[in-house]
Amino acid sequence: MGLADSFQRIVDSLPEDWTDLELDMRIADESRYVEAALYLATCNARPYSHHDWHWRLLVAHTFGHAASAQTVHGALALLDDAGFDGELALRETRSGRVEVRQMWGRPQSAREEFRRLRSQ
Repeated sequence: MGLADSFQRIVDSLPEDWTDLELDMRIADESRYVEAALYLATCNARPYSHHDWHWRLLVAHTFGHAASAQTVHGALALLDDAGFDGELALRETRSGRVEVRQMWGRPQSAREEFRRLRSQ
């Protein structure tokens, strides 16, 4: 199973209200580390130093300071297409968190639009 398929399987197993997750990733051929880092730059993967795992991937569902699930899936699909073998491990997941926005001074229409978008 490829990295993108493994990632999709992890995302599909999460509850509907998941907000963010942390994954560790390693590649089988460490001589291709720099090449893999180029593919992972789009999802802002954090490299480990002196560790068994190579990268930490932070993934956001609908909001937050992390890469979107679609971006991470796309980066992993590029790795699969380039012939990388690797492994993903789910380290932490959070759910039930809500986005907080400062609404003071905004018109009622903006508040209603924000509520409408976030209730879907």
